[in-house]
Amino acid sequence: MACDITQKGYEKKRSKLIGAYLPQPPGVEPSMPQERRTPATPSSSSRYHRRPSSGSRDERYRSDVHTEAVQAALAKHKERKMAVPMPSKRRSLVVQTSMEAYTPPGEEHIHDQDTSSGSEGEGSMQGEGTPTSSQGSINMEHWISRAIHGSTTSSTTSSSSTHSGGSGAASRLADVMSQTHIGMSGPIAHLSLKRKTVPGTVENGNSGLRRSCEFGSDLAWPPLESEENHSAPPDVTTYTSEHSIQVERPQVSTASRAAPKYGNAELMETGDGVPVSSRVSAKIQQLVNTLKRPKRPPLREFFVDDFEELLEVQQPDPNQPKPEGAQMVPMRGEQLGVVTNWPPSLEAALQRWGTISPKAPCLTTMDTNGKPLYILTYGKLWTRSMKVAYNILHKLGTKQEPMVRPGDRVALVFPNNDPAAFMVAFYGCLLAEVVPVPIEVPLTRKDAGSQQIGFLLGSCGVTVALTSDACHKGLPKSPTGEIPQFKGWPKLLWFVTESKHLSKPPRDWFPHIKDANNDTAYIEYKTCKDGSVLGVTVMRIALLTHCQALTQSCGYTEAETIVNVLDFKKDVGLWHGILTSVMNMMHVISIPYSLMKVNPLSWIQKVCQYKAKVACVKSRDMHWALVAHRDQRDVNLSSLRMLVVADGSNPWSISSCDAFLNVFQTKGLRPEVICPCASSPEALTVAIRRPTDDSNQPPGRGVLSMQGLSHGVIRVDSEEKLSVLTVQDVGTVMPGALMCVVKPDGVPQLCKTDEIGELCVCSIATGTSYYGLSGMTKNTFEVFPMSSSGAPISEYPFTRTGLLGFVGPGGLVFIAGKMDGLMVVGGRRHNADDIVATALAVEPMKFVYRGRIAVFSITVLHDERIVVVAEQRPDSTEEDSFQWMSRVLQAIDGIHQVGVYCLALVPSNTLPKTPLGGIHLSETKQLFLEGSLHPCNVLMCPHTCVTNLPKPRQKQPEIGPASVMVGNLVSGKRIAQASGRDLGQIEDNDQFLFLSEVLQWRAQTTPDHVLYTLLNSRGTIASSLTCLQLHKRAEKIAAMLAERGHLQDGDHVALVYPPGIDLIAAFYGCLYAGCVPITVRPPHPQNIATTLPTVKMIVEVSRSACVMTTQAICKLLRSKEASAAVDVRTWPPVLDTDDLPKKRPPQLYKPSNPDTLAYLDFSVSTTGMLAGVKMSHTATSAFCRSIKLQCELYPSREVAICLDPYCGLGFVLWCLCSVYSGHQSILIPPSELEVNPALWLLAVSQYKVRDTFCSYSVMELCTKGLGLQTESLKSRGLELSRVRTCVVVAEERPRIALTQSFSKLFKDLGLHPRAVSTSFGCRVNLAICLQPHRLGKLADQGTSGPDPTTVYVDMRALRHDRVRLVERGSPHSLPLMESGKILPGVRIIIANPETKGPLGDSHLGEIWVHSGHNASGYFTVYGDETLQSDHFNSRLSFGDTQTIWARTGYLGFLRRTELTDASGERHDALYVVGALDEAMELRGMRYHPIDIETSVIRTHKSITECAVFTWTNLLVVVVELDGSEQEALDLVPLVTNVVLEEHYLIVGVVVVVDIGVIPINSRGEKQRMHLRDGFLADQLDPIYVAYNM
Repeated sequence: MACDITQKGYEKKRSKLIGAYLPQPPGVEPSMPQERRTPATPSSSSRYHRRPSSGSRDERYRSDVHTEAVQAALAKHKERKMAVPMPSKRRSLVVQTSMEAYTPPGEEHIHDQDTSSGSEGEGSMQGEGTPTSSQGSINMEHWISRAIHGSTTSSTTSSSSTHSGGSGAASRLADVMSQTHIGMSGPIAHLSLKRKTVPGTVENGNSGLRRSCEFGSDLAWPPLESEENHSAPPDVTTYTSEHSIQVERPQVSTASRAAPKYGNAELMETGDGVPVSSRVSAKIQQLVNTLKRPKRPPLREFFVDDFEELLEVQQPDPNQPKPEGAQMVPMRGEQLGVVTNWPPSLEAALQRWGTISPKAPCLTTMDTNGKPLYILTYGKLWTRSMKVAYNILHKLGTKQEPMVRPGDRVALVFPNNDPAAFMVAFYGCLLAEVVPVPIEVPLTRKDAGSQQIGFLLGSCGVTVALTSDACHKGLPKSPTGEIPQFKGWPKLLWFVTESKHLSKPPRDWFPHIKDANNDTAYIEYKTCKDGSVLGVTVMRIALLTHCQALTQSCGYTEAETIVNVLDFKKDVGLWHGILTSVMNMMHVISIPYSLMKVNPLSWIQKVCQYKAKVACVKSRDMHWALVAHRDQRDVNLSSLRMLVVADGSNPWSISSCDAFLNVFQTKGLRPEVICPCASSPEALTVAIRRPTDDSNQPPGRGVLSMQGLSHGVIRVDSEEKLSVLTVQDVGTVMPGALMCVVKPDGVPQLCKTDEIGELCVCSIATGTSYYGLSGMTKNTFEVFPMSSSGAPISEYPFTRTGLLGFVGPGGLVFIAGKMDGLMVVGGRRHNADDIVATALAVEPMKFVYRGRIAVFSITVLHDERIVVVAEQRPDSTEEDSFQWMSRVLQAIDGIHQVGVYCLALVPSNTLPKTPLGGIHLSETKQLFLEGSLHPCNVLMCPHTCVTNLPKPRQKQPEIGPASVMVGNLVSGKRIAQASGRDLGQIEDNDQFLFLSEVLQWRAQTTPDHVLYTLLNSRGTIASSLTCLQLHKRAEKIAAMLAERGHLQDGDHVALVYPPGIDLIAAFYGCLYAGCVPITVRPPHPQNIATTLPTVKMIVEVSRSACVMTTQAICKLLRSKEASAAVDVRTWPPVLDTDDLPKKRPPQLYKPSNPDTLAYLDFSVSTTGMLAGVKMSHTATSAFCRSIKLQCELYPSREVAICLDPYCGLGFVLWCLCSVYSGHQSILIPPSELEVNPALWLLAVSQYKVRDTFCSYSVMELCTKGLGLQTESLKSRGLELSRVRTCVVVAEERPRIALTQSFSKLFKDLGLHPRAVSTSFGCRVNLAICLQPHRLGKLADQGTSGPDPTTVYVDMRALRHDRVRLVERGSPHSLPLMESGKILPGVRIIIANPETKGPLGDSHLGEIWVHSGHNASGYFTVYGDETLQSDHFNSRLSFGDTQTIWARTGYLGFLRRTELTDASGERHDALYVVGALDEAMELRGMRYHPIDIETSVIRTHKSITECAVFTWTNLLVVVVELDGSEQEALDLVPLVTNVVLEEHYLIVGVVVVVDIGVIPINSRGEKQRMHLRDGFLADQLDPIYVAYNM
């Protein structure tokens, strides 16, 4: 598929996608995709190696009735106007690999057709279809009606007039489909986000290294907006493409500015108008509209899941059909007539024929050209089997210690093209009385399912594998020529059974031939639904009785010729072609699978050539013959008296049988010859249609309602002709057997006559156990069915067959499906095979390979969900496939009334195959669940399928604050409040009110004491400052400000410096000059376009009168790149401080009032808001004093700081604390860690630092970057045992996983596990908690804080704003770590954010803080401080109504612990849960994005980062993919599953992006709102966007 990536090409593609939704100019017909239809019957020229002309859909499943039903169901959807948004995919994912990688069409039928949803060897999906419309002949009046077998095609076509001709239906469908996709032709309803905004601003996004610490991308929205409309519902306005879009935005500066870029694309402005030119929002709108359609009727009842999260439980519909018939009567088969000359055992039969007629042919094998390769006579079979028996018993091991004794199990490993060697080995084992376990040849070490086969061999105690020479040579070998041990296999001795390798038995040796007894004869393997492999043991007496029963029911006679196409190692192929044939001395013509691939007609040719009486085939083989028969002139099938259809129990085989008869009746095939049979590994042959001579008695037919079947009852479909299943009988019960039908689950109770159940058989001729599994054996082979009275119906045990069906009139057995394919969705039963058939009936099949389709269910949120996986043809386009997928969903919905949870298309030939080429179902499911299926297209429909979500929470009217308080008092709960210790006595430097005075005092008393040391990336000292040097630099800067800047007292100055010493000097220079400093992160030289606008914005919003900076940044601000990003002319004066004047200022400024402004602190919040807070001189000094006390900072101490010095606690620690407390600060700019991740820890070790501060970004860099280097760091002398506190400075819930992995990782380097703790601050108070722990001996030195405690809370209660403590490891538990010890002088209470009433201990509410270092308010341009005023001075509505509190905007709770602090008080722990404005309200509950993100990151190893946000109440999940783009689509189902399972939410959109796309700010926090704007404006360049339906 060629892709033009030009703008024009993009527009073209875009208009094609969205065209349907834009208004059409009047008079223009929307173009309808005309589907080219070929007539339904293949033209005579189509050869079998060409693609069949009927749209190459799967003819095996074709039943015209079904196809029509599907067409009609799809037509119904025409009214529904279903517009499904198509996923967006990056081009590299769309371009498929070259065609060479795919199967050439010539072989395509043969490989790819081989079946589907069954997990048994050749797949159970063998219901073939027909290229003619004979299916029309089904007459629907009566539930079991007679089929009218027309002798010619024309007569059947005429009888199908009830269902209009195929091509008519298809062209109708074409119309339906073309209209479906033009669903909403009106103007598209657009969504807009109400936000008063200045174009998004960027603090310093670094496009290259997103995880950089210094250069995060802090993208800001403008100064604060009102609390109320954070989550204002979007207004839905309509717009058409012609409207111009008005965006209202507050004017910040008079000059107009271009919107800043996101990455390199235009930033979309979400004003009060709409998202501009956005494909994404159009698709989301489409999705929203689709989801508004009414769902299935809501369900009423609930079951309680643990506590009040009520999950709906499906209540049976009172109107659903219930069985009304009488209780069924068990059916007895005819007497097994014992014929006098029947042999007493199978070995006896072999001996008889081998000695009486040694020349009689037993088996003829074919080569790939269809020439007879080899004829095995009965004589040779006898002598060779004896030789094998002798060698097994006597030539393995030693005389004293033989390796194999009678009764031991041995594996038989023979390829499908060598039945002769298999037969010799099998009978050799019987003669030696060892138990053969036939298995498939392992082709590679990691075959699909081969591990489970290995498990079976191990549990059977197999130590020897018999194989043929050719097979042995073909096994994978190690370089030394050894056969490797296959994955999960026991150690085996490989033993080649060719005669030339064996010793001749001595004359006197003779095998011991006994009558058939209860010893095990052989073990047949069976693959279960979950992929596990069981061994069914068959006793010798069962083996013989089964052969007798088959001989009687099939009327086998001596020397008949039989053609076998089936796998001879198990099932029908083994029973007829290896066992019963020898009992009757028949001649078997074996057709290998490889020959069928080359020539699908080979079996018919052999029937003609050998005048065979019997043929054993699957419906697949009939189907292939149909496709290919045109080449054959002289076909004559009149010799056939019986055509055994091995998979006749599959409901979909009926169409193949009908079609085959229809075509070959003219070639001598008689209708009564077709004999479908039903079998299972446990019960062997369950029923078989007898070959009759009377052609007047047509076979039984049932036309059943799918709706009825899903409720387990048999109903003739009268009113609704669409969803029907036509079944054919599989004859009557086997001779000598008793059959009954029991309820599929629970107690084995007999069904009623009109009820579908599991068939059970009581007979000698069944398996007796699953080898080594007594429990499962009991449930399957020792079942005692009960009548309604509760009495067992027989004293003998029955065997469950695993087949679902019923016994109809005349004792005819009907099969409607298999237990293995059963999926119970919402209490209704659906069969995987039926769903496959419906999917395949959706025209056109040109997108998906025939038969390469798998259907299974996965359990998500307490119910099964249906998943359909199909292989896509390499030549089908994205849009074609997507259309096909949406039609399949509609068809399955229309016919089965069940939603498909996920539909995935994978590239051709990529699904795991069974040895015979079918789909390995359980392996496919496994790959799907572990995210390694690599689909190329995915469509998820959780919105339509998941109907058992908890009811949305109804907010209860708030209880008044007074009642809450009284309630707490009554229940003995204390009100949640806590405080740090008192600020205590004043020390020498505490008498100063102003930091500038402290610096002057230190410059006089300790002039040479080093305050600051700055390190570079090599870990060497870049520069340092003593008290005097800092004082002198500050004086010069103050002089320059007065001289060059002409600034007055109180003017604002923006300091734009890299992290370092200049910044500190400039700060104190401003204080000396009486100016108010604002620290601003400098623009990133590699990314000016995104980072400079934020700098400019802070300068403007803070009303800075001038900018101070270094020479280098000065140049940068005036560069060409800068003028492209912002209007350079509007900068205030820029002073560069690299050349300072030599003179001092006349006098230093002394503020008159300590409550005046000391500095402004600007920061970008995670929601993209830019907020500046005012810090007064009083608050600044109080803050420093509080930290000094908490951390015990004295001039003799050294502290290492690896933080960004621009805002919050990072700035205070970097610039202020050393001057106040006199300790030495070792400064490590986080950006240097990009170059040298070990820099910070090496510095801590080298300077023997006891206290260090870092950010989460730094900690993550160390954890990821140094994870494998701990040994080499140790050898470099890195030693962390002196560290007593390592505090992570943060404004969020502590990241417990990160701090724990950091502690674990560096434990080997001496880091004490208790050293790591966190702090918590926010805009209104830059540090509320700071927890330095005191370890070991230091514990008695004063303020020893207790360990930070971790509690586990129930995540579901948290969504309801409740705290419920649970045990560690309990389901839905969430670990929360205490945020640090409350600082001295700080008081905290927890208040209800709505009522402002105080809350009790361990209740979730907003954290309010009262402290001397609270900020004094927001600094904003617009003067709307009134809106924010209550952030800084709120009062409680009840209780202590006098104290003034600041509201943090964070939810959390206080919990009194058992621990005591130094003063002997009980310790109150503060737990921060998350920011109110980050939280998402969904379904009436409050979700914190981080919880959903944590779940998502856990689901797949390739998800490195995740961010979630909501858009018009759709949950959007963005994941970063660390892996090949081929894995992108694997993530969609996994993400959807985990969020449903753990959070009871349906994901609306899954966006897969490259690493580094999720923007992260300097504190390492995700900027989700910025990501949201980027997504809506189409700027993320996602790998894949999936819109869940």
